[in-house]
Amino acid sequence: MERIVIQGVAGCYHETAARACFRDRTVETLPCRSFEELFARMERDPRLLGVAAIENTIAGSLLPNHELLRRSRTRIVGEQKLRISHVVAALPGQSMEQIREVRSHPIALMQCGDFLAGYPDLRIVERDDTAGSAREIAEQQLPHTAAICGAEAAALYGLEVLRRGVETNKHNFTRFLLLADESRAGEFADPDRTDKASLLFTLPHTRGSLSQVLTVLSFYGVNLTKIQSLPIVGREWEYRFYVDVTFDDRTRYRQAVDAARPLASDFRILGEYAECPNPNL
Repeated sequence: MERIVIQGVAGCYHETAARACFRDRTVETLPCRSFEELFARMERDPRLLGVAAIENTIAGSLLPNHELLRRSRTRIVGEQKLRISHVVAALPGQSMEQIREVRSHPIALMQCGDFLAGYPDLRIVERDDTAGSAREIAEQQLPHTAAICGAEAAALYGLEVLRRGVETNKHNFTRFLLLADESRAGEFADPDRTDKASLLFTLPHTRGSLSQVLTVLSFYGVNLTKIQSLPIVGREWEYRFYVDVTFDDRTRYRQAVDAARPLASDFRILGEYAECPNPNL
């Protein structure tokens, strides 16, 4: 059995992603109120795995999680992409016209902006978690209050779905990282399937420094799929770069890393992995 720390409570999208990573194994999810708590628990107990969202097709990158990943001992050992579809759920017997307040995670609320704009009189309340909002309504038996959450969370907490598919963009996907302590990362190594890597490096504030690294990656046939920069606090105009790449030839990828490393400082490989099988796509 795998024990996996997640941000959120039972029924949340993180739990769905964790179970999708291990469809053939028993999974116990351990809820955390925040991503900071998630990484802290993994630090205290290296046997635990973790699942953390890193990117959404509507909301973009979760920038704080990049920094938490950098400061931790965890390695990326897999990724899971989930189609995110939100519902509006409330206590049984209520209609949408009776709802006066909607609760959810800020990102979920943002993803449902067009739907909420159609109900300008609703009070919008931000909460730590989508599924936690559903649980709160069920446990406190709150009338005239709805949660924006997943259908699984609504069913788990006995709420009635009033509206389905309320996300603005129907191509709403979230990318989750499967994390393991560096002492366990080798358990997930599969050279035959590994075709992706996440890299971290710092570049000097000089003209062309980034293009040099990107040129090296391109020369060796490594495909850049994402680049994210974050400023380095206390070092004006210097940035850390988080880069995701894919490759078909592991040898050429290794050559690219060896060639790029001298061009940057603080060069790290955050993980080499493959996408987990996903029936959700």
